[in-house]
Amino acid sequence: MSVTALISALLLGYVLGSIPFGVILTRIAGAGDLHAIGSGGTGATNVLRTGRKGLAAATLLLDLAKGALVVFLARGFFPGMEGLAGLAAVVGHCYPLWLRFRGGKGVATMMGVALGLAWPIGLVFAVVWLAMLAITRISSVGGMSAAIAAPIAAQLLGPAIYAPALAAMTVVVLWRHRANIRRLFAGQEPRIGAGKDRA
Repeated sequence: MSVTALISALLLGYVLGSIPFGVILTRIAGAGDLHAIGSGGTGATNVLRTGRKGLAAATLLLDLAKGALVVFLARGFFPGMEGLAGLAAVVGHCYPLWLRFRGGKGVATMMGVALGLAWPIGLVFAVVWLAMLAITRISSVGGMSAAIAAPIAAQLLGPAIYAPALAAMTVVVLWRHRANIRRLFAGQEPRIGAGKDRA
């Protein structure tokens, strides 16, 4: 493994992953400052709090796409390092340098990475996310459950080589949801459509 290639793959992932589509779209649309709304995050859930469902959907798709793009590019230019590049993309989304490290929760970007690494892993991610969201009506539970399922799916369905990088992404996503986890244990995490959701 070339050190130069490794650093390049990590930089590629971080730079692309840190593109704040939620911030860009809401500013273009004049929908307000995301950092002053809800959780202050830059992801689709917080964009939804602006009342602009179209912007939230676009943010979700673009955040997902950038995760998949990182994997695609890393696989082409730095074969074997796509998992690490994907991890860097999730870190970049959550902690973008140009927004003073105030990013999103990383769920959509991680799903894009999972799909890029191997579609069965991405499929499991999506199914678990949607299923838990439908069952609990709690956004954070759906996202965290999907993140936990991804490395397990990689280990069981393959390629298992991606399991460690996905497990590291899961840790990042769970850390970003630590406030949600505290509210869940306290029974204070709001459900979708029932008041102000902070996921």
